[in-house]
Amino acid sequence: MPHNEHDIDEFDEDYKSKTQLKREMHELQDFAMRIVKLSKHQRKLLPLNEELQEAMVLADKIINKPEALSRHVRFISRMLTEMDLTPINQALDLMANKHQQKTKQIEALETYRDELLTGGNEKIEETLANHPAMERQKLRQLVRQASKEKTAEKPGKGYKTLFAYLKEHMI
Repeated sequence: MPHNEHDIDEFDEDYKSKTQLKREMHELQDFAMRIVKLSKHQRKLLPLNEELQEAMVLADKIINKPEALSRHVRFISRMLTEMDLTPINQALDLMANKHQQKTKQIEALETYRDELLTGGNEKIEETLANHPAMERQKLRQLVRQASKEKTAEKPGKGYKTLFAYLKEHMI
């Protein structure tokens, strides 16, 4: 059997089929369109280079022209092929999960409030040491009032006020 120049003797690890290349390009175009559709404020939070920022300004101008926008998105996706997309993806994930992060912070603060009510003086002193902007007398007063409401099984204004005070100084 004669060997041709075109025969592949060894498996080429860098080889990608035409279908795979097209799929990757479509994914990049979708990614570019996702960035284009972000608000200007959200795009400022992304680590985009100068060239991409200029491309986004142009995209904002042609957003109402679908054919021109699709050509421009293809251009942006070609620019993205030369970049490391990890920092941009991380920034987008952070924006997407902002609500979840806020929820976790609030849950942690609620838990901390309950620890303050059960921890007594030691927990209050620890809180004051970690957050010097808090007023000692006010914190003690709020904790006392909230614990009275809790023992009466009627958590109300004091409980909420303590939470608001903690939120103001800890988040």
